[in-house]
Amino acid sequence: MLSKRFSWSQAVIGGVILLFSLACLFPFLMVISGSLSTEKDIVNYGYALIPRHITLSSYKILILGSNRIVDAYGISITVTVIGTVLSIILNGMGGYVMGRRSFKYRNVLSIYVIITMLFSGGLVPWYIICVRYLHLKDTLWAMILPPLANAFNMFLIRNFMQSIPEDLYESAKMDGASEYRIFFRLIAPLSVPVLATVGLFVALGYWNDWFLGLMFVDKQELQPLQLLLRTLVSNVEFLKSSSNAAAMQRISAAIPSESIKMALTVITIGPIVFLYPFVQRYFVKGLMVGAVKG
Repeated sequence: MLSKRFSWSQAVIGGVILLFSLACLFPFLMVISGSLSTEKDIVNYGYALIPRHITLSSYKILILGSNRIVDAYGISITVTVIGTVLSIILNGMGGYVMGRRSFKYRNVLSIYVIITMLFSGGLVPWYIICVRYLHLKDTLWAMILPPLANAFNMFLIRNFMQSIPEDLYESAKMDGASEYRIFFRLIAPLSVPVLATVGLFVALGYWNDWFLGLMFVDKQELQPLQLLLRTLVSNVEFLKSSSNAAAMQRISAAIPSESIKMALTVITIGPIVFLYPFVQRYFVKGLMVGAVKG
């Protein structure tokens, strides 16, 4: 009788999770449907799961600027890959130091890191430092270096590494291993779940970022994908709003602004959707262990 009740409870939980998963899938399907719908259908009937009249006009318009989109894709991929790798190494080493019980000043370092979560130097001083002193203007490093270290990710990694037995550190020390060797050859492989989780957070942040490009990048060939798409949407909205002249009215009426937004969304989220399966098995374990310990 007990096992039967347990089976029913598992079925109910599974049904709730299935419904929740379908609810999360609906917006994605509506975005795809909106990108394939005509502007007239969206204006008259709104967004739907199945388009009334299928059209590829939005994607055809985007193909006209495909060279810029491909270049922006390359910039975003480069920034995301380099930034994610460097961020994992930097945050991992910071979490490793704060998690070592033998480190005398680990509490002082932890307080210093916490302060950065509570207070900020301000936008203007931050911009002056990046441009005048670090000379990051119109460089790829302007989109990589500013968000490289993150206090939340450091504490998440620290809490996970504190669950590793201290005896492993001592045995490696007795064998003559240096701190770098201990971290890269022993601790990092054991911390793959939390490092993969942090890597997913960081990759999402780099991929979706457009603010740093807007602040520091003036060259069109260095614009990331998100900034380019934001510029395209702004241009479409400008054409739609500039309807004083008759010629401008005809141009704006022929531009499917709403479906273009959906098509841009589909183009943007593609790589991130393919990233999730590779880190899914580490995500829950790394997040839960890192959150409970410490």
